[in-house]
Amino acid sequence: MANKDREQWGSRIGFILAAAGSAIGLGNIWRFPTVVGQSGGGAFLLVYLIITFLVGIPLMIAELTIGRRGQTNIVGSFKKVAGDNWGIIGALGVAAGFIILSFYSVIAGWGVAYIFKFLTGELANLGAEEVGNVFNELTSNPIVPIFWHGIFMSMTIGIVILGIDKGIEKASKLLMPILLVLLVLLAIRSVTLDGAMEGVSWYLRPNFAAIDRHIILSALGQAFFSFSLGMGAILTYGSYLPKKENIPGSAVYIAIFDIFIAVLAGFIIIPAVFAFGLEPGSGPPLIFITLPAVFGAMPAGTFFGLLFFVLLTIAAVTSAISLLEVVVAYFIDELKWDRKKASLLAGLAIFILGIPSSLSMGVMSDNLIFGMPFLDFMDYFASNVLLTLGGLFTAIVIGWVWKTSNAISEIEKSGDKFLLATPWAFLIKWIMPVVLLVIIVNGLFF
Repeated sequence: MANKDREQWGSRIGFILAAAGSAIGLGNIWRFPTVVGQSGGGAFLLVYLIITFLVGIPLMIAELTIGRRGQTNIVGSFKKVAGDNWGIIGALGVAAGFIILSFYSVIAGWGVAYIFKFLTGELANLGAEEVGNVFNELTSNPIVPIFWHGIFMSMTIGIVILGIDKGIEKASKLLMPILLVLLVLLAIRSVTLDGAMEGVSWYLRPNFAAIDRHIILSALGQAFFSFSLGMGAILTYGSYLPKKENIPGSAVYIAIFDIFIAVLAGFIIIPAVFAFGLEPGSGPPLIFITLPAVFGAMPAGTFFGLLFFVLLTIAAVTSAISLLEVVVAYFIDELKWDRKKASLLAGLAIFILGIPSSLSMGVMSDNLIFGMPFLDFMDYFASNVLLTLGGLFTAIVIGWVWKTSNAISEIEKSGDKFLLATPWAFLIKWIMPVVLLVIIVNGLFF
């Protein structure tokens, strides 16, 4: 029976934009072009698109279904469909959202800082080495990046306090179209640079001989993480859905939106990098060092650099609000806190946990955990352990505990026939657990 007092999305488009915003974040704008650059261009893109439809969409349908059935936070939803002993799976999602947002906000804060650096002209006409010095000066400072981390978290908390309809949905309806317009403008500018077509060709033309275990596993990981799966965000958003919502249709729309944004981000970064003779596989520094140097070398580069980091911040905000909502929904439903109290206290705790991640780039850089700085360890632990375990157990719960027949019955409460119910059930029950187990073993031991 639905929770009559629970907030719901005001419209289908609002839900789709919010869920797409959850999936579209630094993982698309920052991580996707980086992984493409490191994994063979067109070969990776082809494998990624195939895996998206075989793994990403089926698991998204699963999470939305559990959420709508539960009509409560991630812990309560797992308890409702599988019994009290399975609430621990939801707890993994709450922990993942808490941990990921703590370091995600630090990185997003760097993006906010770059907006002001472009506005003041600090990054104008600089080469890669000079931009590298600016970046190192920012991240190694013990105070300044924590300030920007706090600014970003304050923005996130402010939206979540307003609730589903007036906060998250309203913000998504405003921010997602702006994000799309900025992406298109920047992509057009990038592909019209001299020499950019070489990058476009490398990006789109798959070299089938290059497809190997590394590319397949990288594509699996990217498809999984870029969809915000395993961390409770999609499941929590699903808990605010009315029964009339067509879950498979919504999942496809969200996935297509996510893929489109990721591919478009590649059209911004890859052609620009090739146009200036730089290395597309340079890794994370691509966004904060290489790309600002590219902007500095192009006409009106300061303007386009400013647009890019506004874009990056918008993408980060739409993901951050979904991560905070996972934690906030838990406190509201389980501890009976009001939304304002839950948002403020959860946001403050996440901000505090993010401080060591920020300091690990500077004064705490020598304090390593398993050979990694604190920020890298938190990222590794959340990505390679919590998220994939969450996805694995979600597939197990639907396939073997709650049963796919019950899940299909819940999906069809919208009044629409689930035409791909049989292949979906096969994927969830037999294929998904094996695929996710491979990702976990690879992430932990290879």
